[in-house]
Amino acid sequence: MDKVIEKISDIESAATSIMDNANERKKAFAKEMEKRTAAFDNDLEAQTNAKIDKLRADLETEMNNQLKAQRNESLKILTALETHYKEHHEQYVEDLFQTMIKE
Repeated sequence: MDKVIEKISDIESAATSIMDNANERKKAFAKEMEKRTAAFDNDLEAQTNAKIDKLRADLETEMNNQLKAQRNESLKILTALETHYKEHHEQYVEDLFQTMIKE
């Protein structure tokens, strides 16, 4: 009977040892997964920030190009209007004068 109790006690000790070992491995695995998750999050955040910065720079470049094109177009229109006015301002005055005296 003592042998049976001793054998049961040995089995219980072995089972406890196995459970303790499993719990330690479980804790180590949880720590490793936590590290990997943090590294993944940091990497993803860095990639996202890099893409946002590139997108922001591209949009700023595009905006500056559009502004430059609009300025150039406005200058062309203004120059054309000034040229047209210089060429026809006397006719405009005459037309206005004639309109005023007819009424």
